Amino acid sequence: MKVDKLGIDLLTHDPVVILKDMDGSHYLPILIGPFEATAIALALEGAPVPRPLSHDLMRNILESLNTNLEQVVIHDIKDSTFFAKLVVRTNGELQEIDARPSDGIALALRVPAPIFVSDKIVLEEAATEKRPSSDTEMARFKKFLDDLKPSDFNR
Repeated sequence: MKVDKLGIDLLTHDPVVILKDMDGSHYLPILIGPFEATAIALALEGAPVPRPLSHDLMRNILESLNTNLEQVVIHDIKDSTFFAKLVVRTNGELQEIDARPSDGIALALRVPAPIFVSDKIVLEEAATEKRPSSDTEMARFKKFLDDLKPSDFNR
């Protein structure tokens, strides 16, 4: 998956990152914290920062330890909370590190590394996702998603 949009959830007013699969048929919205949203927005915009932020520091630590972030996997959801893991390679060995999806996404954008979502998550979210009741609502929702920009988060 890739980061498609970053914005504000209209119901909760919390930051949300929207992941989209490569063929554009599935969207996965994930509510995130404001600091992680800022980190993701900075990475998406390629904005330079005067000093390393937390995810820049994580990237620098991985590089200094000669460790590669192979992928980020969002693998589970429990009580509306997503769970992710960083898959890293050190000295030829793979290790999995528990992480919040937002931190994994922010780090993956900086390294760069691919972001995967388990089929279980895609199927569960598709089954519980409330779909607009008409084609007009669907078109409005798609236009809303298409018009979102990382800078919208800063409003």
